[in-house]
Amino acid sequence: MNPVVPFDPSLHLLDKVLDLRASKQKVISSNIANAETPGYSAAKFEFETQLREAIGKGEGLQMQKSHPSHISLSANNLQQVNGNIIRTPDKTGIGDENSVDVNHEMIDLSKNQILYETTAKLLRKKLSVLKYAVSDGK
Repeated sequence: MNPVVPFDPSLHLLDKVLDLRASKQKVISSNIANAETPGYSAAKFEFETQLREAIGKGEGLQMQKSHPSHISLSANNLQQVNGNIIRTPDKTGIGDENSVDVNHEMIDLSKNQILYETTAKLLRKKLSVLKYAVSDGK
């Protein structure tokens, strides 16, 4: 287990989000690379719902701790979030049966990149605060 997690569990969350965003970037890049491949079904990498549920922000009923000293429900759940790849076959029936929409993929690529950079920036800030605390404010 990461020795920093008991002090700041958000570090583990940010680390996991970076890994998931990198995986999403690979799937989007693969779609763009195969935009002209006949019969290629576009893939979508989804992890947001799993992540929300793992940190206790999902929709529906939520598990609650009945006592403050009980084991946290979300720390171990983060390790189980791996995301899912969903394939979308071409439903138009016209052309080469390739379901990649390059414009849509480019928008997803940009959005994912911005969210990745934001997460990395948050992680750097968290680590700089820890570094400041460890160095006695120097």
